[in-house]
Amino acid sequence: MNQDMDIGVTSREPKKIPKQARDDVPIATDRTRLISTEGKKPRQRYMEKSGKCNVHHGNVQETYRYLSDLFTTLVDLKWRFNLLVFTMVYTITWLFFGFIWWLIAYIRGDLDHLEDENWIPCVENLSGFVSAFLFSIETETTIGYGHRVITEKCPEGIVLLLVQAILGSIVNAFMVGCMFVKISQPKKRAETLMFSNNAVISMRDEKLCLMFRVGDLRNSHIVEASIRAKLIKSKQTKEGEFIPLNQTDINVGFDTGDDRLFLVSPLIISHEINEKSPFWEMSRTQLEKEEFEIVVILEGMVEATGMTCQARSSYMDTEVLWGHRFTPVLTLEKDFYEVDYNSFHSTYETHTPVCCAKELAQSRREGQLLGHLPGPGRDTGTARGEEEEEEKDEEEEPRLGHCTDQRHSWDTALTRGSIWDTALTRGAFGTLH
Repeated sequence: MNQDMDIGVTSREPKKIPKQARDDVPIATDRTRLISTEGKKPRQRYMEKSGKCNVHHGNVQETYRYLSDLFTTLVDLKWRFNLLVFTMVYTITWLFFGFIWWLIAYIRGDLDHLEDENWIPCVENLSGFVSAFLFSIETETTIGYGHRVITEKCPEGIVLLLVQAILGSIVNAFMVGCMFVKISQPKKRAETLMFSNNAVISMRDEKLCLMFRVGDLRNSHIVEASIRAKLIKSKQTKEGEFIPLNQTDINVGFDTGDDRLFLVSPLIISHEINEKSPFWEMSRTQLEKEEFEIVVILEGMVEATGMTCQARSSYMDTEVLWGHRFTPVLTLEKDFYEVDYNSFHSTYETHTPVCCAKELAQSRREGQLLGHLPGPGRDTGTARGEEEEEEKDEEEEPRLGHCTDQRHSWDTALTRGSIWDTALTRGAFGTLH
C-alpha cells in the first residue's frame, strides 16, 4: 500500500528509534522562506508551503472579462474590499432612490404645500431630502415605520415603489449571496490539513520510493479525499525549445487506486521510482545538483458542509532528503489510537543506495542472471567446477557498478530496519491478541 499508518510503540514512553535517528538533527523548515544549501543559490518558489501560488498576471489587456463574471470577482476580493463594496452598493442604492423620491415631491410641489392640510402629497410627511432618504431606506428594507407612507394619488410614486422593491430584492440576493459564499468558502478548512516539511527518498519493498506525509487535525473527515503530485522543472526539448516550469505528473497510486485516501490518521504517500518516474535516472549526487519543485495537491469534500476543499504544498529540491524515513507517529493506547503530531515532521536516516533507481534495477537483474548461470563444474559435481564458478562471479561482480559495492551493506541495513519495524509493529499490536 502506498499509504501507511505509522504504527509505533504501545506506551507513552519515548520511542526507541535507530541510532541513525538519535544522531540525526531534525531539520526545521520554515513554511514561507526559501531554503538554500551550500553551493546552491536561493530560488523563488513556484508555490509556498501554505499553498499560495507565486504567479502574478501582468499586462492583462482584456480586463472586461473580470466584469463578465462579476459574482466571482466580488467573491475573490479581499475581505476589506468586499465589505467596502457591500456597504457602498447599499448606500448608493438608498441615496439614488431617495433622490428620486425627493425629485418627485419637488416637481409635484409637495414641498411648497407642507402646511396645506387639503393638499394630498405623493408621500405623506416627506419634507426634504433627508426624509426622502429615510423613506427610501424604509422601502428597500421593508421596515415600514408608518410615519411616511405613499398615497394613491401619485401614480409615478407607485411605479417607483415597484421598481425599487424589485431592484432592492435583486441587490439583496446578489450581495447577501456573495457574502454567504465568501463566508462559507472552505479555504480555512485547508489550514488543518498538514503536509510534512520534507519529502524523503529511501527503500520500500526493495524499491526506491519518494515519500511525504499528510495528516488531518480535525475529527470531521475529508470525504472522497484524493491526492496528486506534479514535478515543476524547466526542460529543453530535443528540438531546442526551452519550456520554463514544465509540469510532469508524479504517480502516487493513480493506476492502483492508492491515491484515494481514508485520511483518519497521518498517511505516508509513496511514489515508486520506476521506468515511468521522472526520478528514474536521478542519483543522490545528481539530486544535489538538480533544481526542481514538487507540488502536492490534496482534494476532497468537507464532511460538515459538502463543499470541495483543496490543500496544497510543495517541496524544493533542498527539501527532499535522500536516505531518510519518517518517524512513526501512531501509538496504540487503551481502546484507541493516539497520534503524536510532535513527530509528524521528524525523519531519521536509513541505509539507502546512492545510485539511481535505473542502476539499482540493472544491478539486480544482472545479479539474478549471474545466480542462475550454470558453472562448468556444476554439471560434473567436481570441486574444480565450483571454484571456476566462484572465480567467474568475482570477475563479473565489478561490472555491476557502485550499487553492487554497497549491496551487502545496505541489504544488511534493510534487514535490520525491517527487524526494527517488525518489533515496533508487534509492540503496537501485542495487546490485541
